[in-house]
Amino acid sequence: MDFTIKNAVIPITDGYTTVDVQVVNGIITAIAPDLDVIGTRINGEQKLLLSGFVNAHTHSSEHWQRGVIPPLPLELWLAHLYEFAPLDTEQVYLSALGTAVETLLSGGTSVVDHLVLIPGKELETIATAVRAYQEIGIRAFVAPLIQDESLSAGIPSGESSPIHEAYFRSTAETLAIIEEAVRLFHRPEEGITILVAPTGIQLCTDALFIGCIELSNRYNLCRHSHLLETKAQEKLAQEKYGCSAVEHLQRIGFLSASTSLAHCVWLTDADINILAQTQSTVVHNPLSNLRLGSGIAPILKYRQAGVNVTFGCDGASSNDSQDLLEAIKIGSILHNVTDFDYQFWITPRESVEMASLGGAKGLNIDAKIGSLTVGKQADLVLYDLTNLSLLPRTDPIGLLVLGRPSNVVDSAWVNGKQIIADGVVTTINVDELRQELFNRSQWETTRPSESVAQMEGRYRQVMGL
Repeated sequence: MDFTIKNAVIPITDGYTTVDVQVVNGIITAIAPDLDVIGTRINGEQKLLLSGFVNAHTHSSEHWQRGVIPPLPLELWLAHLYEFAPLDTEQVYLSALGTAVETLLSGGTSVVDHLVLIPGKELETIATAVRAYQEIGIRAFVAPLIQDESLSAGIPSGESSPIHEAYFRSTAETLAIIEEAVRLFHRPEEGITILVAPTGIQLCTDALFIGCIELSNRYNLCRHSHLLETKAQEKLAQEKYGCSAVEHLQRIGFLSASTSLAHCVWLTDADINILAQTQSTVVHNPLSNLRLGSGIAPILKYRQAGVNVTFGCDGASSNDSQDLLEAIKIGSILHNVTDFDYQFWITPRESVEMASLGGAKGLNIDAKIGSLTVGKQADLVLYDLTNLSLLPRTDPIGLLVLGRPSNVVDSAWVNGKQIIADGVVTTINVDELRQELFNRSQWETTRPSESVAQMEGRYRQVMGL
């Protein structure tokens, strides 16, 4: 659809200005005042126009367990999560839709789904999520979460020598699934991109990482992984490699300008320099890091070292939300207490750029999206500046980032296709989705987990608790 947004507010270097924006065949063709209307006229008066944000790390299928997992550190939280994880592709479909809707309604036009796969139904799981994302129209980066070691291997051994159960699927079989997924579903021009995405050093052998590097090189795929989310993972890396996880990933060639790394909480200054040298991207997930007690990532240090940083919500039961504006706010102001030099604190405008252009850089598509630039694809969001939560009138971006905006997205487009109009998602029936999520769930309190009980003693011992 060709369209022209008339009289929208956009940020410029020294403030804001009002312009028209023409979009033809999904591409921004002009940004200037008083343009002729091409295609459909969109009223941009009293609305802020920004490039769409990237929800750069989440796990959509966690949707079904939000609000119910008790306060636990990641290693025990994972045991609880997987013990009760849904094994139903219809639930995968609904949770992907739910993740997309919440991302869109909080300013995101792209999502990176580190997708948990149903054992024995791996390709069907990926196909189901792809179908959901295509139906709603969000730009989706599907990153099938893979590992080749059992869950207990993610806890440091300490002075013991535990025997870990073999993983149910071989490394070669796992890599073959990902290669087939690339053949079947990797269609960037249609809005679906497959990433290679080993879960992290805690549950992956070098063979799996190297296999992912080879697939990435063969098919020009981006790479995605968790990295040093917890103190336990820092200890584990020393046990496995005798050096930091970052140093090891650099040695085997996993780090690159096409690599995005979720969390990065427990990094040394030397690690930070490696990320800067390799042009790797850090995805900051502040809410899950707080929820799971993982720590506060030294984001200000990363930025000062020249590391590209963007934001993610993380999964809907480690954050327990997919509100990207909330993640951006907390991920910005949290660091005002980690460095007393306020000159390094993140400004609202920097936050917006991190969430849009920073996210695009991490996925190697910053030449196509991530900013209001003529020639880029029209991944755009209009925010209603007359909404009560964005009033009274002060700095529009300051209100958006530092306030508690609710229901402020008026319109959104992905590659020029309108997904939200007048605050309503137009591509799917959200009321029907809401009813399905309600009908397929029930009110419940936390269930006791046998898996947590089996792992807790060793975890507490190794962590000195």
